[in-house]
Amino acid sequence: MKIRNSIASMGWRVVLVELVVIIFVSCGQKQKEGSEEKAAKTGMSIPDTLKWSERMALSIMKRNPEAWQVDDSAKPKWNYKTGLVMFAFEKLYNATNNEKYFNYEKGYTDKFIDSAGTIATYKLTNYNIDNINSGKILFELYYNTKDERYLTALQTLRKQLEGQPRTPSGGFWHKKIYPDQMWLDGLYMGEPFYAYYTVKYEEGKNLDDVALQFQLVHDHTYDPKTGLYFHAWDESKKMEWANKETGAAPNIWLRALGWYSMALVDALDYFPQDHPKRSQLIGYLNELSEAIVKYQDKSGLWYQVPNMQDKEGNYLEASGSAMLAYSLAKGVNKGYLPESYQKAAEDAFNGLITQLIVVEPDGELHLNQICKSAGLGGNPYRDGSFEYYVNEPIVSDNAHGLGPFILAALQLNK
Repeated sequence: MKIRNSIASMGWRVVLVELVVIIFVSCGQKQKEGSEEKAAKTGMSIPDTLKWSERMALSIMKRNPEAWQVDDSAKPKWNYKTGLVMFAFEKLYNATNNEKYFNYEKGYTDKFIDSAGTIATYKLTNYNIDNINSGKILFELYYNTKDERYLTALQTLRKQLEGQPRTPSGGFWHKKIYPDQMWLDGLYMGEPFYAYYTVKYEEGKNLDDVALQFQLVHDHTYDPKTGLYFHAWDESKKMEWANKETGAAPNIWLRALGWYSMALVDALDYFPQDHPKRSQLIGYLNELSEAIVKYQDKSGLWYQVPNMQDKEGNYLEASGSAMLAYSLAKGVNKGYLPESYQKAAEDAFNGLITQLIVVEPDGELHLNQICKSAGLGGNPYRDGSFEYYVNEPIVSDNAHGLGPFILAALQLNK
């Protein structure tokens, strides 16, 4: 009897254990189904085995099924920021031969360029040099597709540069609404396109003019105290922000240095080895690089106002740091800079990864601490003060940072 009761007792224990196991498995299955359902809702997962360049590109595509939607754009607009990201996609396609990146980039241009080669939302007579930048991706699109509308659009943008108003010294105005002003930003917007076009279609006859744009900005924005460059120059010296003796802006802005450095390494792609101005531009790049590494934070990043690291309100900024990482790395890869600058580029990229990148459970990347926008003059008036730069909105996943992040990752083979 005791044995029978013992067996019965053990039977109940076995049943109890089995029930616990069933409940545990059932709960686990439901949890798994919940995770799968959540994954299905969020779309594709992005493997962490991919390089950072592809992980960021796939994150951008995941958030923005169409490229014009980057930066939460409410409607399609031909603009330099999306052009910057699409330029990065072009380089990523060249590195991977993955058609999805080519199609995403092509989808952006095809949203704007009609069968006649007209660019929607673009107005030549605004003479806004920002609008030239997106045109850089049309060169390879035309080469790859032989679609004449891309060539027509290229010719339209070249026509803008032909008529772009100039300062008395011969520098392109940043915009028609900013008379006699050259911004470091504008060198990136116009000069790589101008250099590419004149080499491709004009036998390089205007490379001296390209170099002149760099020389004017260099000579009038260089700050001998820091070795860095002020954001802009007003040749007329009429703007309130302009120094009444030099015409230079009052402060140094990190992203402006990034634009300038990227303009140099990208425009240099089209200067032949024997061109007399090539060494001048390489000299400018070395001058900037020597100065900027002195202001690199121990994190590898740079501050929004790089020469005032300790001033209250200043912060480590992503877009300018990514731009400098790209320029330093490309400068080394191309032989423009000594190999010693490779470490600064690596440190900057690693700083972005460890300090400013957030990875979602599904692998999607977010890049934080990006200055949304900054400029000079205009309405409301932007005075170029330290307080102005550090109080502009700070955002995540903005095109200013995303494009250079991919470009830097490619140059560093990350």
